[in-house]
Order: sequence, then structure tokens, then C-alpha cells
Amino acid sequence: MSTPLLAVEHRWTCPNCVSTKVTHVTGPHTPFHPCRGLAGLMTPFVPAGTRCKIEANEREDYVGRELVQVDGNGRPIMNVVVTRETGQDCAVYAPCATASRRDL
Repeated sequence: MSTPLLAVEHRWTCPNCVSTKVTHVTGPHTPFHPCRGLAGLMTPFVPAGTRCKIEANEREDYVGRELVQVDGNGRPIMNVVVTRETGQDCAVYAPCATASRRDL
């Protein structure tokens, strides 16, 4: 006899905008959303009721011709950090690699 696995309801919020989400995933997960409070960056939700702040850190090194994540204001963003009383989480926006072909 098999026992049905019941999905638990998880409620998520964003401290920088009014977005909310409800998920029914049984495993560990963190949904992301385009945050209006952080100029459209894909930002993680936090569990509802969590006291925290979410900040975007601008990339401080030379960008050159790399394809980097920019916010809605055109600033290159390095990462988004979620700071809670119990620690920090970080979502990193790594630059994309590019290649070209040259015939010799």
C-alpha cells in the first residue's frame, strides 16, 4: 500500500515590492521574480514573515565586452544579497561567455 505524498503550502513575499507567491513543492526550493523594487532584477522570494533586507550590489570592476546582468536603469549588477538575522544568502549574476569563429 502506498501513502500519498501531501504537498505543503509555502507562502513567499518580497520586502522590496508587493509581490507574493504560493508554492506546493515538497523539496527545497526558492522561487525568483522580477522585482520592481530592484529595477526588474530576478530576485529571490523569502518565506512570508521573514525579517530581512534584499540589496543589489553594483559590479565595480571593468565590464568591457562581457555580457553582464544590468538592472532596469542600465547599471551592471554583480549579485543580490539577502540578509537575515541568522545569516546571508547570495544570488550571483555571472557574466555570459562569448565566442567567435575566425577562418585561418
